Amino acid sequence: MKKKMLGVLLVLTLAASMLAGCGTKSTNTSAPADTKEAEATAEQTAETTPEATAEEPAATTEKGLVGVSMPTKDLQRWNQDGENMQKQLVDAGYEVDLQYASNDIATQVSQIENMIANGCKLLVIASIDGDSLGTVLTQAKDANIPVIAYDRLIMNSDAVTYYATFDNYMVGTKQGEYIRDALDLDNAAGPFNIEIFTGDPGDNNAKFFYGGAMDVLNPYIDAGKLVVKSGQKEFEAVATANWSTENAQNRMDAIIASNYGDGTNLDAVLCSNDSTALGVTNALAASYTGKYPVITGQDCDIANVKNMKAGKQSMSIFKDTRELAAQTVKMVDAIMQGGEAPVNDTKSYDNGTGIIPTYLCEPVFADATNYKELLIDSGYYKEADLQ
Repeated sequence: MKKKMLGVLLVLTLAASMLAGCGTKSTNTSAPADTKEAEATAEQTAETTPEATAEEPAATTEKGLVGVSMPTKDLQRWNQDGENMQKQLVDAGYEVDLQYASNDIATQVSQIENMIANGCKLLVIASIDGDSLGTVLTQAKDANIPVIAYDRLIMNSDAVTYYATFDNYMVGTKQGEYIRDALDLDNAAGPFNIEIFTGDPGDNNAKFFYGGAMDVLNPYIDAGKLVVKSGQKEFEAVATANWSTENAQNRMDAIIASNYGDGTNLDAVLCSNDSTALGVTNALAASYTGKYPVITGQDCDIANVKNMKAGKQSMSIFKDTRELAAQTVKMVDAIMQGGEAPVNDTKSYDNGTGIIPTYLCEPVFADATNYKELLIDSGYYKEADLQ
């Protein structure tokens, strides 16, 4: 009987033990989840340690996709703008869709459409023709995508949120002042002969360059101290389609043949940028026999800096595109974080739908006396680039 009772007690004890084990298992069902959370926390901590820094570039897409539309690769400056913009945006944590449109408006429109379709959160656009993007930018506005016009103001579109550029009127002013001072127009008797070349008529900047320069030079033209022998002085007559070197050279060839082929001196050529200046110097080399003129330019392209060193171009406006790219990235950051972009001009740039808030960077001029300081010492070029 005792053995029987002992057996029953053993069975009951075993059952109680089993029930206790089940109860413990039930109350700890969250333990594996806690363990997973701890493991996840440990993984996250590990990702922020120095040993994990090699993985950080993968996080650069977290801030969103920015579309950058540049007009062409044919001009050196746009390659530099695009590369600077892409590098600084990536460094700031953005994914970048950088496209060049080969100076073809339809291509640029198509590229911007694709940027919108691919989920770009913001667009930075240097337009080929400031009046050609109205329809595609309506798509951007409908999708609540902010637009920063880059260096060239986009006209007649209320989708443009901000404008980032250099002070383009000041560019022209500095070119005009350089000619004034080089010819000593305030003291010399004159008269001096001058010809004028500006940029693409569809680029709003060309009008600012032209306006700034002519505001300096027109009083001397009106007084007869400066003479435009070709008679080509108004903007429409001196504009150069696509800022083309070839177009500028062809027009300069014709001007030389008609006005300076007999050895008459040409004293100055106002060129709004380096591609037009290059066309002018090519034409002078081919058929001009008089005293070499003062020639202005803009962008400090390598070929033109070489010409400055050789005495074939007098100056070029230096616009450090690294500075403009850095300022544009600041604007992108502010917009993407829901704030307002920093600007320093809210009066000057009306695109036909109203004033576009603008940030203006300040240009400087480079010539044979200071190009090393501006271009070499600053790291913009290497000395070997200019040999």
